[in-house]
Amino acid sequence: MAVFARAPVAGASKTRLIPALGEKAAADLHARMIEHTLKTLAALPADHDLQLWCAPHTGHPLFEKLADRYDLSLHTQHGNDLGARMYHALENALLEHDHAIVIGTDCPGIVSADILAARDALKGNADVVIGPADDGGYWLLGVRRVSATLFTEIAWGSDRVYEQTRQRIDTLGWRSHALQTRTDIDRPEDLALVPAHLLEGLA
Repeated sequence: MAVFARAPVAGASKTRLIPALGEKAAADLHARMIEHTLKTLAALPADHDLQLWCAPHTGHPLFEKLADRYDLSLHTQHGNDLGARMYHALENALLEHDHAIVIGTDCPGIVSADILAARDALKGNADVVIGPADDGGYWLLGVRRVSATLFTEIAWGSDRVYEQTRQRIDTLGWRSHALQTRTDIDRPEDLALVPAHLLEGLA
């Protein structure tokens, strides 16, 4: 299980939330969402390898703290864009496991059942599992095999990422399974969907 996270840095994290929260609080919320995701995954049955793939590198104090708290390994993301970085992480994981999942940290609405459903599909007949986000992206991608085709000529950061990725899956002829649509927390209007404990005391 590869969790992708950028270091929470005031002024550079969750920039679209800064008008509503301010620079420090936006970065603090980002940090809380990273830990919330890891806590959700760490509570699952221990039959997976939990990895935190960090950007720009693993040296941020939060990453080091979370590695100790959740018994996970730290890795630096490599690649010129998000697709290249995910491809590298998935390819790396498949060297040791029969399936691999990459998940972001912008979606605090995920629950254990989402991840279990992804794992069940990959243990069944799905070659790829994808969790759509309602902004047109996706919050999870799981595979039993990986191809650069999945990540080629994708308009990362746009509302076409999910649609384009589905087209790539069709091109490959892979069997796919879609999970429940979830909301990434990127805009001020999304804050209404953030669990209250993640917003408490932000200043």
